[in-house]
Amino acid sequence: MITAIVGVFLVCIGVAINNNTQLGNDPVGIIYDGIRQAAQLSHAQLGVVSNYINIGLIIILFFFGRKYINVGTLIYLVPYGLFISIGSYLYTIIFVGNTLWIRGVAGLVGCSLYYLGISLFVASNIGVDPFNGLMLTLRDKTGWSIRRSKIIMDVVLIIAGVLLGGRFGVITILTALTTGPAIQYLSQLFSQLLYGERI
Repeated sequence: MITAIVGVFLVCIGVAINNNTQLGNDPVGIIYDGIRQAAQLSHAQLGVVSNYINIGLIIILFFFGRKYINVGTLIYLVPYGLFISIGSYLYTIIFVGNTLWIRGVAGLVGCSLYYLGISLFVASNIGVDPFNGLMLTLRDKTGWSIRRSKIIMDVVLIIAGVLLGGRFGVITILTALTTGPAIQYLSQLFSQLLYGERI
């Protein structure tokens, strides 16, 4: 559980940093950002938006994919909004200035924390987050492979996020292309280092 909470914390800090760089968001972050923009809320309120979205997803899962709601889902949900707000605050303290190179460095830090966080959460092996629960439910209902379900869901999230006003950019492309391989490698590494087993 501690590993999972640390993982969620790093994910949230990474998502918040990426959002504040204005260089784009990962496929999940872009839907948070799009709804935030549509509601005319500030970057600091991204955590509030993410909480409402995740609660909505858990309600959907309760009816259509209840087997994917477990302790890991709740660990992911409860501190998520708070951790996002902390990440937005940390960005303003650490990355002072608005030059492109500062935002670029921030984006690299944000993406790295995002990869590390998801990998730790996966390595903890205690459940899935709401978005992956939805993706797995989609897989179950359609008979598609996990890869196909993930790609289709990411494309839908990116399109919906952009239409709502979420920021598409270099970080969106980078995370779409590299998150899968990075998580596959790092989650296996963390699982071996922390628990002496492969997942």
